[in-house]
Amino acid sequence: MSAIEVSVIISTYNKPAYLEKVLWSYQFQTFKNFEVVIADDGSTDDTKMLIKKIAKKVNYSIQHVWQPDDGFQKTKILNKATVAAKAKYLIYTDGDCVARNDFISTHIALRHNGIALSGGYFKLTESVSRKITLDVIASQVCFSAYWLLQNGQPKSFKMNKLSASKIKTTILNVITPTKATFDGMNVSAWKQDILAVNGFDERMEYGGEDRELGERLMNYGIKFKQIRYSAVCLHLYHERPYRRKDILTKNKIIRAATKKQRSVFTAYGIVKPNN
Repeated sequence: MSAIEVSVIISTYNKPAYLEKVLWSYQFQTFKNFEVVIADDGSTDDTKMLIKKIAKKVNYSIQHVWQPDDGFQKTKILNKATVAAKAKYLIYTDGDCVARNDFISTHIALRHNGIALSGGYFKLTESVSRKITLDVIASQVCFSAYWLLQNGQPKSFKMNKLSASKIKTTILNVITPTKATFDGMNVSAWKQDILAVNGFDERMEYGGEDRELGERLMNYGIKFKQIRYSAVCLHLYHERPYRRKDILTKNKIIRAATKKQRSVFTAYGIVKPNN
């Protein structure tokens, strides 16, 4: 078998039921030469057992990168998973994002040197999220606007993200006013570029922690390309109990310094030169 071409890094924390759906969605990818690296920020044994069960059923390899639970330390586990990834090209996503079967192939088809790709996600309601079963994922009907509407998802313009028309999605990618950013739910880049800026800043907690990395990549010279209507995943509903104003304020200060100083390298990333 040829060397693994892409590593899909999936962050998770104590949501094995959601993670099972997400991992199952990668079984049906049209692009096959990939691995999944699970960046696990301290989940209990329920998640470990789920991963072992799924690994026996799917046709791709899984790495489970785990660290002890010490509060919200997503940036630390993402750095560990980045180092562990075997491929030269990385896709970052979350353990509550179910991938359409062309998810990886779209990232691969649109990648270029010096470019990072900013994909999209479609948020599901709580009731519709419960209806996303393994059989529904296997059939891919959950990526149909018709199925979603039939099952209670409110109609919105964002359903255009589920279009199968490449012409339509290309036009929407160009005209969308949304800026292409490094959003950890759906973004891809070359591993060498992530390492060059020293990965995620581990001082960052919830709120913009992934975008700060994107801002350093931009300062490094990486261009971001918008593919939010082409590379699509379904975001399963959940609350955000870890959202705190004091943490958001701290993160904003770090991001402001990155922008003002046009920082490329963080001393609080994968390599810690001050230690």
